[in-house]
Amino acid sequence: MADVQSIHARNQRTALIAVSVVLAMVGLSYAAVPLYDTFCKITGFGGTTQVASVDDPGHQVLDRMVKVRFSASTHRDMPWDFKPVDPTVSVQLGKDNLIYYEAYNPTDRAIAGSATFNVTPFKAGSYFSKIECFCFQEQVLQPGERVNMPVLFYVDSRMDDDPGMDNVTEITLNYTFFTLEEETAALQGR
Repeated sequence: MADVQSIHARNQRTALIAVSVVLAMVGLSYAAVPLYDTFCKITGFGGTTQVASVDDPGHQVLDRMVKVRFSASTHRDMPWDFKPVDPTVSVQLGKDNLIYYEAYNPTDRAIAGSATFNVTPFKAGSYFSKIECFCFQEQVLQPGERVNMPVLFYVDSRMDDDPGMDNVTEITLNYTFFTLEEETAALQGR
């Protein structure tokens, strides 16, 4: 009888550990996305840009110039035409720059979209700071609507102090637009 009780107690303990591990894994999977997003924003990992204000200390304007290329793409389900108005600009470190991307909805229905972005080389992400950007919120284009969407940014002057950035003379900012399916469906229901 003692053997049966010890086996039963051991099975209960094993089941409790297994359930605890499963619950911990589910909890970590839900926490992983916001934690990874926070990590990328803080470190610039994966080319994640920084969100800045005009009062940030990286606004000291230097003579060093960097070429910034702009690229655009759309997800295969997004029918918009999307492109930078000017594909490249040369900028001074620390100086505010305003550029535009153009989006056009060639369809006969309103479409809601959201843009993701990154910077290459990835190590430049922590120095590329956006003050204002169309990518901070969803965009809705009506049928046949064409808009210019602004990006106000600067390349942080502290990049000049980083020896790992000495060879960086060109940075590419890329946006990819995705259709927001639920929001677009809601627009059709109005």
